Amino acid sequence: MSKPVVLIAEELSPATVDALGPDFEVRTVDGTDRPALLAALATADAVLVRSATKVDAEAIAAAPLLKVIARAGVGLDNVDIKAATAAGVMVVNAPTSNIISAAELTVGHIISLARHIPAASGALAEGQWKRSKYTGVELYEKTVGIIGLGRIGALIAARMQAFGTKIIAFDPYITSARAQQLGVVPVTLEELLAQSDFVTIHMPKTAETTGMIGAEQFKLMKPTAFVINVARGGLIDEDDLYDALTAGTIAGAGLDVFVSEPPTGSKLLGLENLITTPHLGASTDEAQEKAGVSVAKSVRLALSGELVPDAVNVAGGVIDPYVRPGIPLVEKLGQVFSGLTAQRPLTSVDIDVRGELADYDVSVLRLAALKGIFTNVVSETVSYVNAPLLAEQRGIAVRLLTDKESPEYRNVIQIRGALADGSQVSVSGTLTGTKQIEKIVEVNGYDVEVTFAEHLIVMVYTDRPGIVAVYGREFGDAQINIAGMQIARHEAGGKALSVLTVDSPVSASLLATVRDAISADVMVEIAITE
Repeated sequence: MSKPVVLIAEELSPATVDALGPDFEVRTVDGTDRPALLAALATADAVLVRSATKVDAEAIAAAPLLKVIARAGVGLDNVDIKAATAAGVMVVNAPTSNIISAAELTVGHIISLARHIPAASGALAEGQWKRSKYTGVELYEKTVGIIGLGRIGALIAARMQAFGTKIIAFDPYITSARAQQLGVVPVTLEELLAQSDFVTIHMPKTAETTGMIGAEQFKLMKPTAFVINVARGGLIDEDDLYDALTAGTIAGAGLDVFVSEPPTGSKLLGLENLITTPHLGASTDEAQEKAGVSVAKSVRLALSGELVPDAVNVAGGVIDPYVRPGIPLVEKLGQVFSGLTAQRPLTSVDIDVRGELADYDVSVLRLAALKGIFTNVVSETVSYVNAPLLAEQRGIAVRLLTDKESPEYRNVIQIRGALADGSQVSVSGTLTGTKQIEKIVEVNGYDVEVTFAEHLIVMVYTDRPGIVAVYGREFGDAQINIAGMQIARHEAGGKALSVLTVDSPVSASLLATVRDAISADVMVEIAITE
């Protein structure tokens, strides 16, 4: 069997290839050579890029086998996430790989602005000894305002406190308890701009945040204040920044990012009170290695069919270790559920999680259920990415329900659905014992306890003597070995349900023969795929 192909489209650290391991065929291509990239994508299962390679709708369409796009870094401006999601391709990045490097660069900009380090160094290199011209300010007892108190903002707060500064922050999503924990005073944006000696911005670039620091905001700042942006180009309006710097509205600025990169011809570049770096936020050996290793691990998970916590187009986020064992269980329940529908159209699906699991974020179990439901019924490859899309396209309403009450089991997960003909289907499962054995504990309202197997047969028929002997003989004559069996009923003489685990596939003709022999209402064979 050929190995999955992992295409590396830009230079990555050797540790990235090492982290992929021996299970993949690693190929390389120059991602900026468009024809070569499109040709190489034709046989790729995964592609690893940095910022120079454009993985747009055309590139995704050229890659019929593609399962994951991995960006060795944080930003995803060069990846068409919408097109990837529609194609069922997972997009992953390395969201924490550069946070320390970006925080340290920010601190470097603050110190450089306070002490005029770049300008003084440049003057001395030209033979000029101008000590008085480059008199700076101490950071001690100054106020640092952080716009956006996420992971990078929190790191900057911790580092700047070591200089004896007061830290204030604006972040509409930060709680007062979290701010207190970080030693930060939460304020409004206007208060932050008015009070800060140094303002550093760490926000995502959206329609709302683009240009959020402009002429009106500069007017609120002290004339001795400095502004720093190492986050995203365009958060600060560059024309308004030029006006503020030339008019003395603020004292100076530090930029690592620009609206257009490189900023060739920008009038900002000639200003003495501006220090610049060429987008170096993630440009450390450590950050590059961490980014490559992180996405390599994500690629391994994605190509093995597992959920990837760093996937940006998959809801679910970080998965608690207590929840994780439930993912393969629910996928298998979804496959059983799908088999029980007998290809009748669904109108709604509920995923009901009961017990201790209800105390956790179990949104990933919704994805696992949908992936299981569609795995064996659609022609395209089903992933955690496109499974919700498949449900939406088919008009299937999907709900995730939780309840801490679970009378019989510590945890039980049920998938139940309504069919277009008015009937309902359900299957429940749990994990039992110290080995967390996956078991089916309910089918269409009948209580059972069946360990999963590759091949299951589910039958519903009128309860009467001799039925087991009848279907046992039919399967035996066909050389189908029954490995396990569970029978359930509500009352004698009523309807009974049998669940069999068998060692080999059962043909449609044999199922029809057995159905006729026992006059079964339901007779389905369900193949469970890992």
